[in-house]
Amino acid sequence: MEKTDSMIARGLLDIGAVLLSPDRPFTWASGWKSPIYCDNRRILSSPALRDRVARALAETAATLCPDAEIVAGVATGAIAHGVLAADRMDKPFVYVRPKPKDHGTGSQIEGALPEGARVVVIEDLVSTGMSSLAAVDALRAAGAQVLGMAAIFTYGFEVARARFESAGVPLVTLTSYSVLIGEAVRSGLVSADMVRTLEAWREDPAGWDPSV
Repeated sequence: MEKTDSMIARGLLDIGAVLLSPDRPFTWASGWKSPIYCDNRRILSSPALRDRVARALAETAATLCPDAEIVAGVATGAIAHGVLAADRMDKPFVYVRPKPKDHGTGSQIEGALPEGARVVVIEDLVSTGMSSLAAVDALRAAGAQVLGMAAIFTYGFEVARARFESAGVPLVTLTSYSVLIGEAVRSGLVSADMVRTLEAWREDPAGWDPSV
């Protein structure tokens, strides 16, 4: 039987959620230049893959954090995925804003989060880990016990691994950058030159120079 990580990676490629553009790189919010962009929001427009991802996230979250009482999604990309996973787990759902809203209640966490609640976090994508762990910080500040995080995709950067380890947050992802590139090669979507570019970027994303 095909492994889940390969199946999800191929699904992302099939629906055009992964864009490769080494000649005209994308600019991330961090300022990094990247030859690849992964848009997991496109999963929501593909019913078959959406269901597969929701089931896989629910199973992963339940296995990683069997004692979780509440599912929390990281806004905005993981709100829908978190809701779908929480529905399959039959758990309450909350979501975490990047910062408290500047109107109304001023809440950063939306939904009912009892003091001391055991929480599993759902994320759509992990790059450097900063925004994902900022959500964890907000949950902990609100009195929650964060047991772990389940995400759809990770670039697998060392800086993210170190941050999650330092924060004491177990992370499990459905698929990863290396699996995705392997599927792209098998599908004939990338050339040998492009693979070398993608590998060079992966080794040093902050210092990668698209002109070299």
